[in-house]
Amino acid sequence: MSSAWHEHEPPYSDLSLPMRMLTYAILAVGAVVMVLPFVWMASTACKPPTELAVLPIRWIPENPVCLQNLELLFRTSPNFNRYLLNSALLTIGRTVGQLVTCSLAAYGFARYPFPGRNVVFALCIGLLMVPFQAIIIPEYLLLRQLGWLNSFRALIVPGMFSAFAMFLLRQAFLQIPLELEESAMIDGANPLQILRYITLPLSGAALAAFAVITVQAAWNDFLFPLVVANTPDTRVVTIGISLLQGERSTPWNLLMMGSLLATLPMLILFVVLQRYFIEGVAMSGVKG
Repeated sequence: MSSAWHEHEPPYSDLSLPMRMLTYAILAVGAVVMVLPFVWMASTACKPPTELAVLPIRWIPENPVCLQNLELLFRTSPNFNRYLLNSALLTIGRTVGQLVTCSLAAYGFARYPFPGRNVVFALCIGLLMVPFQAIIIPEYLLLRQLGWLNSFRALIVPGMFSAFAMFLLRQAFLQIPLELEESAMIDGANPLQILRYITLPLSGAALAAFAVITVQAAWNDFLFPLVVANTPDTRVVTIGISLLQGERSTPWNLLMMGSLLATLPMLILFVVLQRYFIEGVAMSGVKG
């Protein structure tokens, strides 16, 4: 069916001018829909309180007060810098942990046949179908028994494995010619050396995609840190932003300023690694 589809589907260069214009129009509308919330967030972050509820909507503030709102944010939430640092530590810990555990597991599933390998791999992938909310209470009880609540161990250790990351890396490892690893083995390299010096360096696109997905998920995590670590010393930036909401009123300009500060690192990361991200996600769909 796939080959028949490609036979009857004309290449993009053969599309007529109206079809090209329609394609560009759809892409432009999609881009506007995706970008508008970020533009509104940046605009609101620089507005004084008097312009927050002005109608009609003004996309450009008449009296920008970006620096004043930034200073007011840190006066209202004195620990906001600590929240950003905690999110960074959480993100680094989970990313490094998943790189170690998932790369080892993926390499084992890709290169070493053992009894029940397909069954074990299917069970690992099956974790993707289990809603996180269904296991958060057992995880909380386990962490409480270990005495890890309100610590970075509770934030980092449970997130040091990802079934999707393992699947992504396994698909990448399957694309590497086995002859390269066999040559290294003949030269005396052990499996860990092969993984470190040959397999991982040749999987750059998948590793970049893995980094983008893992970093974004860890940085934006809200529910799990809220449950297991919600003291000022371990609070992450997503929780810090939510605390800006008041019971009767919410300073939307400060909330948007905090959201802007929390969003910028992820935007920069995606812009830098977007090419590798797309290549790695495409690689994950290749049948191994």
